[in-house]
Amino acid sequence: MGVAGSGKTTVGELLAAQLAWKFIDGDRLHPPDNIKKMRAQQPLSELDRVHWLDRIEIRLNAISAGSEAAVLAASALRRSHRDRIRSGAKDVQFVYLKGEFEQIKIRLEQRTDHFFGSDLLASQFEILEEPESAIVIDISLEPVEIVRKIRKALAV
Repeated sequence: MGVAGSGKTTVGELLAAQLAWKFIDGDRLHPPDNIKKMRAQQPLSELDRVHWLDRIEIRLNAISAGSEAAVLAASALRRSHRDRIRSGAKDVQFVYLKGEFEQIKIRLEQRTDHFFGSDLLASQFEILEEPESAIVIDISLEPVEIVRKIRKALAV
């Protein structure tokens, strides 16, 4: 979890590959209207996020029902978002990829293949409720080092 540009997808894909777990990219579960809003540099409302969280919950329920393990990359900025994600799966552990605003803004300005632009970053920091019980990793580390730290913390 973390704001856009924190490395959730990069780290999540690498972690899932190392563990041979499924990878779920939360960005791919946004309804088309959400993506349209973000492309237009409009922040999502909590109502917009409800539909996205519905889709995440459905995916996690299916994976839990099959007794599979997965890595989910999702912003989960508010406690209520994380509570909803927890309700859709067993044994959920959050990893918070934490970085400074300017560091992440530079990352967002450098990427060209994503619908989320740097103009929206401030809105994410405004609603971010840092998790009380999560593995917290500094995003200034290389992705392989971040994954090593996650695996050590999870003992996997």
